[in-house]
Amino acid sequence: MKKIIKLLVDNLALLVIAVGVLGAVAPETLTWVGPYVSWMLGVVMFGMGMTLRVEDFRNVIKAPWQVGLGVAAQFLIMPLVAYGLVKVFQLPPELAVGVILVGTCPGGTASNVIAYLAKGDVALSVSMTMTTTLLAPIVTPALTWFLADAWVNVSFTAMMISIAEMVLAPVLLGLAIHHFAERQVERIMPVMPLVSVVCIVLLVGCVVALSADKLVEVGLLMFGLVILHNGFGLLLGYFMAWACHLDSRKARTVAIEVGMQNSGMAASLAILYFNPAAAIPGAIFSVWHNVSGSLVANYFVRKEEKEELKAVNA
Repeated sequence: MKKIIKLLVDNLALLVIAVGVLGAVAPETLTWVGPYVSWMLGVVMFGMGMTLRVEDFRNVIKAPWQVGLGVAAQFLIMPLVAYGLVKVFQLPPELAVGVILVGTCPGGTASNVIAYLAKGDVALSVSMTMTTTLLAPIVTPALTWFLADAWVNVSFTAMMISIAEMVLAPVLLGLAIHHFAERQVERIMPVMPLVSVVCIVLLVGCVVALSADKLVEVGLLMFGLVILHNGFGLLLGYFMAWACHLDSRKARTVAIEVGMQNSGMAASLAILYFNPAAAIPGAIFSVWHNVSGSLVANYFVRKEEKEELKAVNA
């Protein structure tokens, strides 16, 4: 069972692509997911909450300026890059708000795994993800309202309440259950990645199914914009951390955390408050940031191995 779960988790990007193709070819097979999108995101965030410990909050206290730097990078770089891309490519309103939503969302849960694979600072990664997620109910709707209100009417209060219900409450509930029922949680934790994979795959498939016609029209453009958005996030996140004199391990961690967004949340909010087309950037980002994250992790590991080899031969 563990091997099957690991195989599915490791091949998340391929699964998302496969279900996305199914949604495009036979939309009726996945449109039923629409009413359950917010519940599925809640399940994913609940699983994230169960991976957290009270001790993780102590890491924030131990290195507040490093976490603060990472959080500032997260909520400055990605929203501003999103706004710049929307302006440069003169996107229509439904796509513009989708790109901005991706930029204003907190860091993605997969970033912790990628930080580990890249030999980064996992404690810093977890602290950043946790902090940006807890701030999301206020920061995400505020930034979306500020940056996207020119294209669509954004309800700050309604979005804040939805994020609190879909993201904050499940995370805190998962954290509480882990704290008070640690033994029971340890028994079910091996299954939670599978549950998260199923929810994410169905969410992306639903977005494709609901916007199949529009995806054919703008798919290539959106894919290019997602690559640019993610790439700028990774690069600028790294250089901002480097400019603030963080070491290589911490700088790569900040880069990964900034570049990898909670795009499932962006897609969910787009479906709830705008239209299925606005969820396309989030759906594509869900696939691409796992691919780019893996490539970045491989790059840093190989770079570190070469440096260690040079040091031995010197």
